[in-house]
Amino acid sequence: MAKKVAVIGAGVSGLISLKCCVDEGLEPTCFERTEDIGGLWRFKENVEDGRASIYQSVITNTSKEMSCFSDFPMPEDFPNFLHNSKLLEYFRIFAKKFDLLKYIQFQTTVLSVKRCPDFSSSGQWEVVTESKGKEQSAIFDAIMVCSGHHILPRIPLESFPGIERFKGQYFHSRQYKNPDGFEGKRVLVIGIGNSASDIAVELSKKASQVFISTRQGSWVLSRISDCGYPWDMVFHTRFRSMLRNVLPRAVQKWMLERQMNQWFHHENYGLEPQNKYLMKEPVLNDDLPSRILYGAIRVKSRVTELTETSAIFEDGTVEEDIDVIVFATGYTFSFPFLEDSLVKVEDNMVSLYKYMFPPHLEKATLVCIGLIQPLGSIFPTVELQARWVTRVFKGLERARARFCRPITSITWMSSPRR
Repeated sequence: MAKKVAVIGAGVSGLISLKCCVDEGLEPTCFERTEDIGGLWRFKENVEDGRASIYQSVITNTSKEMSCFSDFPMPEDFPNFLHNSKLLEYFRIFAKKFDLLKYIQFQTTVLSVKRCPDFSSSGQWEVVTESKGKEQSAIFDAIMVCSGHHILPRIPLESFPGIERFKGQYFHSRQYKNPDGFEGKRVLVIGIGNSASDIAVELSKKASQVFISTRQGSWVLSRISDCGYPWDMVFHTRFRSMLRNVLPRAVQKWMLERQMNQWFHHENYGLEPQNKYLMKEPVLNDDLPSRILYGAIRVKSRVTELTETSAIFEDGTVEEDIDVIVFATGYTFSFPFLEDSLVKVEDNMVSLYKYMFPPHLEKATLVCIGLIQPLGSIFPTVELQARWVTRVFKGLERARARFCRPITSITWMSSPRR
């Protein structure tokens, strides 16, 4: 008898998890709280509680060649980097090709996921859902959490003394949709992730002045790399990967800094990262350096205090007449439907074996898919996660290696795009 698997969420991770379940002969049921697939990548004009939100102009940071699923290339007529509407179209074609929609229960909210009383022997879970005001309960052999972590905005107001006196408008980047209404405004964007950079560039075309405040700086790359190829096709090659594995750390650092400063010297633009040798996700933005160069965007240090109309920065400078503050400060992730002890969240960090399994469970029958920040596209990454996990559920693979350290900590970053 096929094992029953509950898949929570019908975004990127949920769709590929469904396919991998079907491929392994499992019996999946996907619960999606909205009326459609796509998750983060389905743009809507209005911000909705409980689901991710993107702005209208979002484009992928990784190319279609490096982002497609392994057995389903993107259509040839698609551009190398996709607008969110094009990527959603790909997911629709993918779901139709593999007949995945029949496994999805739309407009169904997962209220709770609890271990069954005999969990230590059965590994089973009780899932309670609500649809059209009616609650239902069902037992599943395994759970795949694919709900993402770009839902609950993080605005650390306690780190901005004087925010209560500020008379202008302030909001999280999750609320931002397009630059209409910002004409002639002086806007301060706090953060230096992909969303912060995109929003700053877009607003600089309408606002009278945009400031971008960064505590630590960031490497900034163009989507276009050597000979006009997409950056990830140049960066992620077997040869470069081999070099990163065999070269001494000092040589790697020198190569990294040289490569990152090839387009422009970050120190001259006030963007050089504090920990410049940390291999974290760079910002992908083709317009940010030029916008800084001709003054439409001005880079500022950390905000230390806010007044009724101005912002005071760590370097002692003051910018007056600030009309709008956009907090591009990331997200606080949570799993409200899980028992408190299942996935422990501390300081916006989670401990998961292989970035997926809660290490303390007696049975490896609950897994988080897609909660990882790869240096490149997340789509093939979640596919590999789902392929391995479904084999674990089926009993073909083991979730723990005998001599592995069982806990891996993940620090979340703010960017929703790959």
